[in-house]
Amino acid sequence: MSDKTVVLTGITTTGTPHLGNYIGAIRPSIIASENSSVQSYYFLADYHALVKCHDPERVHQSSIENAATWLALGLDTNNAIFYRQSDIPEILELNWMLSCMTAKGLMNRSHAYKASVADNIESGEQDPDKGINMGLFTYPTLMAADILMFNAHQVPVGKDQTQHLEMTRVIAQRFNHHFGDHFQIPDIVLGEEGAVLPGLDGRKMSKSYNNTIPLFLPEKKFRKMIMKIKTNSLEPGEPKDPEGCTLFAIYNALATREEVADLRVRYEQGIAWGEMKQFLFEYLNNIFSGPRERYDALIENPSQIETILVRGAQRARDYASPFMQRLRHATGIRPIQ
Repeated sequence: MSDKTVVLTGITTTGTPHLGNYIGAIRPSIIASENSSVQSYYFLADYHALVKCHDPERVHQSSIENAATWLALGLDTNNAIFYRQSDIPEILELNWMLSCMTAKGLMNRSHAYKASVADNIESGEQDPDKGINMGLFTYPTLMAADILMFNAHQVPVGKDQTQHLEMTRVIAQRFNHHFGDHFQIPDIVLGEEGAVLPGLDGRKMSKSYNNTIPLFLPEKKFRKMIMKIKTNSLEPGEPKDPEGCTLFAIYNALATREEVADLRVRYEQGIAWGEMKQFLFEYLNNIFSGPRERYDALIENPSQIETILVRGAQRARDYASPFMQRLRHATGIRPIQ
């Protein structure tokens, strides 16, 4: 491993990438991928997807769409290592080692597990663990394996994932205490709160709310989606408040300060909602038309995606394989002589 700072990011493979994903995670990550002083790892978290999604076609298609999206938007795969989680068998082997060093009580405190138990109790279920699989229960150990496998120094996450990172730190410290200092204790890097984007209905853009704006819809469908964004009933010419307006929030997340200031003036002057929606569509379409063409080309020729992922997996395993050999030796799993 070089002296570079190692940064690791997982990409969920249970849905189609949308505008909120782009603003909150994809855009900053792609910018970071160009930093030659950082060794970035980006992986498609397809094993994690199985925790909640048991539709094989959805998991497979989401992997294709997410990989194509990141590549079309300019992920630097010459610098960053881009791979599929399931192509690194050492991760699952490490997951078992870590599981054997992790207290069940720690897993009992996982927010995701506790929330599922609480839902069962609230709905009157006699079994508080009804419908909860071991994947959900032990999700934090697999996440820890993803991170510790490559000794990541930094893991950018949202607030909802900070507990899992704290668990990773605890697990790593416990392993190091028993078997020697093998793991870097990762730092938590919180994403900016401003990265949360509203969706079609004004709530946080999320596939759970079915209010997302997919990034690479055909142009006509993309425009139709923008036109669906919910607004209030103020007439053209009436001054409008940009605060709390989904249209303005989306524009604000992408535009320069000068552009945003100009739009505030137009809101004060009473821009019509139809005019604003058309303006936003044209602005977004100008950003995504080029990447859309690259995305469509990749989707039509998925072998290009596969080649890049296989190459990334080999680069990842160049580190993971010898590291796993050292971990086996440290834990006593080694040849007799």
